[in-house]
Amino acid sequence: MLHLTDIRLRAQQLAAPRFDDPVDLVRWMGMVQAQNYPMAKWAVGLRLRCPARSRVDDALRDGRLLRLHVMRPTWHFVAAEDAVWMMRLSARRIRSANASFARGHGVDLSDYVRCLRKVEHALRDDNHLTRPQLVDALQRMGMTIDMSYLKRLLMHAETDCVVCSGRDCAGTPTYALWAERVPAAAPLDGDEAAAVLARRYFSSHAPARLSDFSWWSGLPMTEARRAVESLGGELRRECFGGEEYLMHDTCSDGQVAPCACLLPSYDEYLIAYRDRSAVLADAHRSRAFNAYGLFYPVVLFGGRVVGRWREERSLRTEFFAGEKYPSDRQLRQAAERLSAYRNR
Repeated sequence: MLHLTDIRLRAQQLAAPRFDDPVDLVRWMGMVQAQNYPMAKWAVGLRLRCPARSRVDDALRDGRLLRLHVMRPTWHFVAAEDAVWMMRLSARRIRSANASFARGHGVDLSDYVRCLRKVEHALRDDNHLTRPQLVDALQRMGMTIDMSYLKRLLMHAETDCVVCSGRDCAGTPTYALWAERVPAAAPLDGDEAAAVLARRYFSSHAPARLSDFSWWSGLPMTEARRAVESLGGELRRECFGGEEYLMHDTCSDGQVAPCACLLPSYDEYLIAYRDRSAVLADAHRSRAFNAYGLFYPVVLFGGRVVGRWREERSLRTEFFAGEKYPSDRQLRQAAERLSAYRNR
């Protein structure tokens, strides 16, 4: 008998992970939400065969992994070679959301072009700067700017493929010039790019629904449906709990032994689906994420979200009533994986 959670654990590389290189992992996932920067690195490291923070840091430092506002207008890790077509596919929606937010907070982007030239001047010659450093550089050029304006300006500049993420500065993200960091790539038209994204999603996040893909990708339902239909026989339909789901024909469906995982906040296992009821009881939703879009670090066991975790002086867990909890040994193994990631 097929179990949705077993298939999803394998697809998401949380069971029997297959990748050693963080870039290969992110390419497989399509993209990985990176709103909380340290936690997002763990989301990648957790899914490697040998979890190692140094490998994730190296990929980000070398520019093989980028952190961009792409697809949905929030931070994501993407493979550098995917940055151009993903940005082209989502730029219009991101610009619209960014402009709407700017207007709502009294930020005027009418002098965007003039300001952008100064940003380019500050970042040229491989000069990677944090936001505060960029504010200081712009002020030295005679430009008065606050952080709210800079955030909107930089987000718009990402959609124009002018700026992207740079090398960390003492653990803090920086910005760099896109032209100095992102490799040239063969263009994909909109339909072709959407089809690539759909193939990756239903390979790495299956089983899932069309509405889940539309939510995750930011594509309107019409475009999402067209992308799914273009895959034809690559996708198959399966029923779980009386509901129909889609999965790529290459998805593995073997049984997975129960194990515990310490998922980071905003992890793809939860945030990548509009409907999370297959892995999280409705009664516990508010303890896994709130109505304002804040997602917490959670404990996964047997493919279900069964509790939350946090670190103070040591690991602290709180489990949800009515769920099956991991044993002390299983929880210790999950904690050891996190510790190994940090020490490698």
